[in-house]
Amino acid sequence: MAVLLSVNLAVPQPNRGGKKRGPTGIDKRPATGAVEVRAPGAHGSGLVGDGVFDKVNHGGDAQAVYAYAREDLDRWQAELGRELTGGMFGENLTTQGLDVTGARIGERWRIGADVLLEVTVPRIPCTTFAAWMEEPQWIKRFTEGRAPGSYLRVVEPGRIRAGDDVSVVSRPEHEVTIGITFRALTVEPELLPRLLDIEQLPDAVRKKAARRTTS
Repeated sequence: MAVLLSVNLAVPQPNRGGKKRGPTGIDKRPATGAVEVRAPGAHGSGLVGDGVFDKVNHGGDAQAVYAYAREDLDRWQAELGRELTGGMFGENLTTQGLDVTGARIGERWRIGADVLLEVTVPRIPCTTFAAWMEEPQWIKRFTEGRAPGSYLRVVEPGRIRAGDDVSVVSRPEHEVTIGITFRALTVEPELLPRLLDIEQLPDAVRKKAARRTTS
C-alpha cells in the first residue's frame, strides 16, 4: 500500500532567480496535523495554508496539488550528494510506494478517507526551480531524469495528513502516462500525437501538442 509521507506547505522566501521577481514558496515544509484540500479557485493552491506566488504559470484547478515520489527524491539525493527533504522540490505531497511517473493521465487517487485527486499533467522545470536548487544545468538534468512528478486536480475535497494511505481507485484505458506526457512536451516531440486524444489532459496542453504536431 502506498502512503503519504508528508503534506507540504509553502513558506514564502526571496526568489533566488533575481530581485525583480516576487517571493517563491518552492521550498515547502511538512505540515503538522491535518490539511484541508479543496478546488483552489482564486487561491491558486488546492491546499489550505499553501501559497502560489506566480499564478500566471502555476496553480489553478489543473495544477491544484503537486506530488513527488520519495523514491525519486532519494535517487536525486544520491546523485547530488545532498539531503533533499520532503517538499524541497516544491511538492505538496511526498509519497512512498506510488508510481508517480507511471501514473496515467486521468488516473484517480484516494488519499485518506475523503480526498479524491485526478492526475493531470507533469511538472515542467522552470528557472525558479533551477535558481532554488543552485545545481549546474539543473533544468537539463531534471528533464533528462524523466521523473517530473505529477500535478493533480481535486475531485472530492476533504482533509489529509502524513501517514494516510494512498490508493489508485481508477485508471483510464489509454496508456499515456505522466512520464510519456513529460517526454512528449520536452525531449521527444515525436510522442506528441499520443496526447491529442487524451480527454483528461487540460485543453491548453492538448492545444499546445496540436500546434507543435502540425508546425
